[in-house]
Amino acid sequence: MKLKIALFGIAKEIVGSSSLDLDTPDAQSVAGLITQLRTRYPALNELTSFAVAVNSDYAADDYQLQERDEVALIPPVSGG
Repeated sequence: MKLKIALFGIAKEIVGSSSLDLDTPDAQSVAGLITQLRTRYPALNELTSFAVAVNSDYAADDYQLQERDEVALIPPVSGG
């Protein structure tokens, strides 16, 4: 299936774009998506964690993605 992923912060810098079109296997989980992204963009492995939002709600690793889901990759935010 095809997913469009919005990227923010350092994830956007690593990928080099604010959005990414990605082909994934059908019945892909959030955890599977993260693994796929870390394989395709090894610099993402330097991030200790990041959140994934699906359809404007944070999603657990076992959430099963659907083709029309809106996915956002949100790295940790720091600052003061």
